[in-house]
Amino acid sequence: MTPLTPLPPLAVGFDLDMTLIDSRPGIARAYAYLAEETGTDIDTALVCSRLGPPVEVEMANWFPADEVEAMADRYRKLYAEYGVAGVTPLPGAVAALAAVRAAGGRTVVVTGKHTPNARLNLEALEMRVDALHGDVFAAGKAEALRAEGVRVYVGDHLGDVLGAREAGAFPVAVPTGPYDAASLRAAGAGVVLPDLTGFPAWLDDYLAAT
Repeated sequence: MTPLTPLPPLAVGFDLDMTLIDSRPGIARAYAYLAEETGTDIDTALVCSRLGPPVEVEMANWFPADEVEAMADRYRKLYAEYGVAGVTPLPGAVAALAAVRAAGGRTVVVTGKHTPNARLNLEALEMRVDALHGDVFAAGKAEALRAEGVRVYVGDHLGDVLGAREAGAFPVAVPTGPYDAASLRAAGAGVVLPDLTGFPAWLDDYLAAT
């Protein structure tokens, strides 16, 4: 379908967990409740050290294959109830979103997180974005990025770099998640910033050069 009005020429995408927000406290809490309910010994610190892939991937480390789907669904419900409190924006996240808007662009969150839970996090932190796409990971993010016309995509995971490259977006990486700067560069990130505090200045330079 053709939009009734043309989209602005700039759209910047962001991953959510460990890119815009530090969701580890909420994720750990939801897994702890799941462990208590099921009597399963889940190492929540280990879980939080490898965020990014779909929940089902993590659940396969703790539950038999025939229980993974049900446990993933239960986790998502527990997160919605107990996982939103204590989650905070990462340094520079709010300013990064504001910088895109100041440049006349749209902000788009494309995340592996369950869409309703991602929305709960954004609303709780009053982080306004123009579009949200959840439940997608790695190359699976490319469809949403292309549909939104995303020119730059920012993430903390190797899968975020892959998704950006697959969509033809410029991959910006931050080592605030499970991967260090060298790993993100090796995966093909166009630039690696220490965190999002440097994003507004980088965006100004990028727009001036393009």
